[in-house]
Amino acid sequence: MHTAYCSELHKETVAVELNEIESNHVVKVLRRREGDAVQIANGKGLKALGTVKLAHPKKCLISIQTIEEEAPSKHFIHVAIAPTKNMDRLEWFVEKATEVGVDKITLLACKNNERKVVKMERLDKIVLSAMKQSQRFYLPELAELTPLKLFVKNFPNGGLAHCYDNLDIDKGKVFISDWKGNGPLLIGPEGDFTMEEVEIALKNGYTTIDLGKNRLRTETAALLGVAALKISQR
Repeated sequence: MHTAYCSELHKETVAVELNEIESNHVVKVLRRREGDAVQIANGKGLKALGTVKLAHPKKCLISIQTIEEEAPSKHFIHVAIAPTKNMDRLEWFVEKATEVGVDKITLLACKNNERKVVKMERLDKIVLSAMKQSQRFYLPELAELTPLKLFVKNFPNGGLAHCYDNLDIDKGKVFISDWKGNGPLLIGPEGDFTMEEVEIALKNGYTTIDLGKNRLRTETAALLGVAALKISQR
């Protein structure tokens, strides 16, 4: 069943009025009419089944019949990724990672980033659309560009994927499917992290993560990480 989004949905809700964007989507795109069933998610763990009472593209009213609650995942998946030069690739990752099950995506400001500015509004819309399409209960958090040095200080003890070979500091390297850490996974830019950035992360408790023998694009490496961490939860 198609899902609409309403952040104001609560456990005691008996009816909701969708905003204009969601109303237009339900009436014009999904072609719901009075009496049709609609599923509503609040992005915070609640999903409701309701019936359309007023099918207006600017103000759609939904009567709620049942509400279901899902507990958050015990293993929080947080990926910090350096934005790609090509926005299409970053948007692709954000969409697919949301569908697979990422809980938070932070954009990482690194020295070798080719893209220094990211318009978050477009990414926010992609995350919301992907959440509804995949019928998830939780809307992933999307955090703006954060300098790597500040990020690893605020979120220590994560995983770091880089492309350097045969480094003495990599003696504790762990394959992604065997990693049991609960911290964020760092994915660097097309030019990789600098050695200084690698050392800063390791000094803040990060473990070097092995994503396999193939050299992967930034967005591919990040999605592989999300998928592997999601599968390891099962």
